[in-house]
Amino acid sequence: MYFADRLDAAEQLAKALHAYRGRHPLILAIPRGAVPMGWLLAERLEGELDVVLVRKLRAPGSPEFAVGSIDESGWVYLAPHARSAGADAGYLAEEKRHQLALLKERRARYTPGRAAADPAGRVVIVVDDGLATGSTMMAALHAVRARGPETLVCAVPVASRDSLELVRPFADQLVCLHAPEDFFAVGQFYRTFGQVEDEEAIRLLGTAAHTTRAVR
Repeated sequence: MYFADRLDAAEQLAKALHAYRGRHPLILAIPRGAVPMGWLLAERLEGELDVVLVRKLRAPGSPEFAVGSIDESGWVYLAPHARSAGADAGYLAEEKRHQLALLKERRARYTPGRAAADPAGRVVIVVDDGLATGSTMMAALHAVRARGPETLVCAVPVASRDSLELVRPFADQLVCLHAPEDFFAVGQFYRTFGQVEDEEAIRLLGTAAHTTRAVR
């Protein structure tokens, strides 16, 4: 199963999530790749869009390799391979400080002048463009769960089977359109998988916030 691009994947996810239309779900996208997807889902499901901010903890000397993840509250997930990848206590303490500072900066940039949407008592759908290790999604779900949603949904177009089992306990419902045996990377299942720039994410979030205020 392949997707033309992120918006095609979001259209298909919207169909799988149609039962939540009319319940004003809160769609929380993991930046930056999932923001266009979250924008479309909020449109299709008549919901509200915001971001849930988490950062991966990078392996020493290998910034693309994750040894865990951290959310805005400082909660940390460490992968089983963290120690073997060279991430000792001193390194992790510094990496956590660095990533928390980036999360604070990103929140100010993405949602300037307004507080993050409150998930308490609401249907919340956390969306990403795919799951490779699952550590980022797990941190995102943990962050949202701590704020008391009525129903917490994890929604992704594609994922590795191992990552699905990792995140499953953290959500009330897990919606994944494709979990292939031959998973190597999220991008292999998209014909177009370009980088989403900050400017586009900020524009979409601003448009969605304006629409939500107008509806209210």
